[in-house]
Amino acid sequence: MDSGRRMVRRNAFDTWRKSYDEITSMGELNMPTQISMKIIPAVLLAALSGTAAASGFQLLEQGSGLGNAYAGSAAKASDASTIFWNPAGMTQLQAREVSGGLTAVRPSFKFDDNGSQVGPTFGRANDGNDAGGWAYIPNGYVSWALNKDFYVGLGIGGPFGNATKYHKPWIGSAQSDEFDIKTININPSIAFRVNEMVSLGAGVSWQKIEADYYRQVGILGNLPRVESHMSISDDAWGWNLGALFTLSPTTKVGVSYRSAIQYHTDGKVKLSGDGTPAGDVTANNLGNAGGQSDVKADLKVPDTFIVSVTQKLSDRWEMLGDVSWTGWSSIKNVDIIRTDGLLVGQTAQVLEADFKDTYRVALGANYAYSDALKFMFGLAYDQTPVKKASTRLTSLPDNDRTWFTLGAQWKPAREQTLELGAAYLYIPKTKINQDETSTNPLTNRGTVIGDYNSSVWIFGAQYSLAF
Repeated sequence: MDSGRRMVRRNAFDTWRKSYDEITSMGELNMPTQISMKIIPAVLLAALSGTAAASGFQLLEQGSGLGNAYAGSAAKASDASTIFWNPAGMTQLQAREVSGGLTAVRPSFKFDDNGSQVGPTFGRANDGNDAGGWAYIPNGYVSWALNKDFYVGLGIGGPFGNATKYHKPWIGSAQSDEFDIKTININPSIAFRVNEMVSLGAGVSWQKIEADYYRQVGILGNLPRVESHMSISDDAWGWNLGALFTLSPTTKVGVSYRSAIQYHTDGKVKLSGDGTPAGDVTANNLGNAGGQSDVKADLKVPDTFIVSVTQKLSDRWEMLGDVSWTGWSSIKNVDIIRTDGLLVGQTAQVLEADFKDTYRVALGANYAYSDALKFMFGLAYDQTPVKKASTRLTSLPDNDRTWFTLGAQWKPAREQTLELGAAYLYIPKTKINQDETSTNPLTNRGTVIGDYNSSVWIFGAQYSLAF
């Protein structure tokens, strides 16, 4: 029994030694940093985690407006959640208002293989089942008038977040098994009414990001299965500005800008075996050889510019429109650098996202059935920052999406509002041809080729109270 165990360990060590020699000659060892990239981001860090419902890993679920596909977001100023969309809107509120809500998001990411080249280890594995799952995204806001023209407010939400989790082992396990990004954004704000037509607002944001990324090391059949787990985090500051123009009693125009935020993240890469003697020995040896280390990575989450319009057509009908731009090109290549161990200073991984800037266009309509009840409708088109199949990541199989939304708003009293909304996001068939091959058996993650069948359901509730 002991001699057999020694033989297993010797074989594992020989495999590791051969691979390690290749690594040191090439100057790299794989490790999960994809996470770094992107990422980022949803809300209260444990409670504020989310799955991206907008393009990329952006979260639009920051307050009321789901029933309108968030059309008119920077102009409508109907409750305290205007703090996120356009802080100038606080001047349209009552003296003191609070607003809080919860959104449930259920994305679906189902992969169909079409000739992936991932070697014998994962070539016979499954398609990963559905990598999506339920996520719950809370938000909270408070607005306070210090006098009739000057307002202060505070918002808490999560503007970025994403989660994918495959049933492992699957065909793409060497590229990604599980990916989870969370952000929390705390946003104190002010607003000033210049005159009856113009209001201005501004805020600062303290934002915290955490990301976890799991994948399998190597795709060769003779290499014991080893899991890599990368975790990174950081906090940083940003800012936002807004202006609201009341052109007439029936027409409002809002513009707002939310800055990019630069993160200098740090964290760790840890390795663990598959529970077998060979796997555990291999993980330990790779870790001692420099595969397990502290890491750092710089990334910048994008800025956003919004132009919104609301127009009352009659006592019962209102139209809302929205055009937004997001600077996703801030995320190109993300270098993950080792900061200690035998390979200190070397690049553990380069994530080549090569994102592009995107536009989102939304149209909405409200019908006032009565003074207490309003029905909401919305339609939106949301561009993906992913340029092509070869830069699409298994951890973020994103594509363009079309929003179809419905909602209702009920006011049991002048001081209270309850809003309910639902959305279905149509996503066309999404192709992936992600080549992460390498001559090094430990950094070789193969090529994942196939299609994703994806969709998203969103359900939200928002309660607002004036006092």
